[in-house]
Amino acid sequence: MRAAGVIPVRLRPGTLEVAVVHRPKYDDWSWPKGKLDHGEDFVSAAVRETWEETGLRVRLVAPLPQVRYPLRSGGTKLVSYWTAEVAGGTGQLEHEVDQVEWLTPERAAARLTYQRDRELLERVVARHTAGLLDAWPLLVVRHAHALSRDDWSGPDELRPLSKSGTRRAQGRMAAVLAAYAPQLVLSSPAVRCTDSVLPFSRETGVEVSTRKGLSEEGFAADRSKVDKHLDRVLARGEATALCTHGPVLPTLLTRLADRAHVHLDNSEHRMLRRLRDAAMDKGEILACTMAGRGEDARVVAVERHRPS
Repeated sequence: MRAAGVIPVRLRPGTLEVAVVHRPKYDDWSWPKGKLDHGEDFVSAAVRETWEETGLRVRLVAPLPQVRYPLRSGGTKLVSYWTAEVAGGTGQLEHEVDQVEWLTPERAAARLTYQRDRELLERVVARHTAGLLDAWPLLVVRHAHALSRDDWSGPDELRPLSKSGTRRAQGRMAAVLAAYAPQLVLSSPAVRCTDSVLPFSRETGVEVSTRKGLSEEGFAADRSKVDKHLDRVLARGEATALCTHGPVLPTLLTRLADRAHVHLDNSEHRMLRRLRDAAMDKGEILACTMAGRGEDARVVAVERHRPS
């Protein structure tokens, strides 16, 4: 069985709080989580289950280790977790959970029923101690599959997505973007890029802002503009999605690889450098967790969300 959940975190001056939930059916205290629906991504399930259990809309920030444990009925449950911040919602309880409490780590450790949940909490506390919990997601998006140049007679910047690319943009790409809930979406003005993020924009009301420096033509004319756009995003330091093209990605990924934090897992650092040389898939979203802002911004985690 596959499931997904989150540890909601709230940072206040000098204080970390986490949200734990009580399930009357099991009379236990744990983290918000639940099973994946058919065809659902882990990230989408984590956000949906948290909403259904707590009435809170959350934004995923950083992945946590997967947890695997045996079920009473037989078999094994595999749960993927993320730290998350509250992005909205009323907090009204309707499903499975009758209490949600925000607690300090010490009080949460005493309240949690299962050792596996306390071990995850220890990871969160360690990140907080290292200054890595005040983080934000930067989503690097390669546009979905488009019509080939041979099959298109108009200007290249107007070349549309293919049918499979449109399905990808309207389905998994929109769902993954929604899980990280970017507050800013920047895109190449090329139709194949804007149409890759417009389904998310229409569902959430987050406007898509186009930047010529993220287009193939703009990049060919002046490569420094990509650096300037990234620098502005890093200075702003809020959840952001950047949608661009294959030829532009190596420059972006090189900059991000150079900003790897010492705590970034070696395999994830190698992934960044490998993708710099071997292009991301069309329709892929690379979720980079960034700690700090401006010159201090560093990559502390990386996840690939590839087309299935």
